[in-house]
Amino acid sequence: MIFLPLIIFIFGLIIGSFLNVVILRINTGRSIAKGRSKCARCSTTLSWYELIPVFSFLTLRGKCKTCKNPISFQYPLVELTTALVFTILYTKILLSNGFNFFGIVSFLGASTISALLIVIFAYDIKHKIIPDKIVYPFIIISLASVFWRNVFGDNDMLIKDLFAGPALAAPFFFLWFFSKGRAMGFGDVKLSLGIGWLLGLAGSLATFFLSFWLGAIVGLLLMASSKTSLKSEIAFAPFLIIAVFIVGVFSVTLQSLFPIW
Repeated sequence: MIFLPLIIFIFGLIIGSFLNVVILRINTGRSIAKGRSKCARCSTTLSWYELIPVFSFLTLRGKCKTCKNPISFQYPLVELTTALVFTILYTKILLSNGFNFFGIVSFLGASTISALLIVIFAYDIKHKIIPDKIVYPFIIISLASVFWRNVFGDNDMLIKDLFAGPALAAPFFFLWFFSKGRAMGFGDVKLSLGIGWLLGLAGSLATFFLSFWLGAIVGLLLMASSKTSLKSEIAFAPFLIIAVFIVGVFSVTLQSLFPIW
């Protein structure tokens, strides 16, 4: 059992490598499951030893072996993030619930949701859009998690948890509707619907406030560094997703954010 966290970490690196393929190929017409990986600059087909998660990036010193152009830091960052998240979920879910049916299914479900959110995070930063092919599965799995928690877990708040999805999506919908898409994209509305179902009503409220805090802080820092302005478009999904992990993994509550609440 002592080697299990290491196995989970390595498994996360491998899944992270696959997520990079998804981020790169989704909505391009290329098959995600088929086709050899190629250098984004020179289109040279990559050898197996150039595709080892993180290790290849380090040994190649962040450059393509053929054309010597820099390899995006996205690749090792996504791989390491996925590995770390999977390892944290292992300690928070499997070690807490034990290696029983509920614990294993909960871990697999949380890992799948995390993988989808990591793709959305990276894709939104890169393209300023949330792909439907990723957000819809996230919504469906999040809705399923409501029934999982209330039927097989220790939750007994089915109606409140079902209400949480539309409740969190509503303010984002109004921001999108009244700003005609300038202040908020409709992808954020769909993402928030799934987040509401994933975290329940209390978690949704904490996520809502924390995401706007994070967005405001990062926005001010970017303006202070003259890298953006009030008119610049900033992807909001990453702030929502960071807030989801903080609230969901570390059990941050609205009361801890607002002690006088």
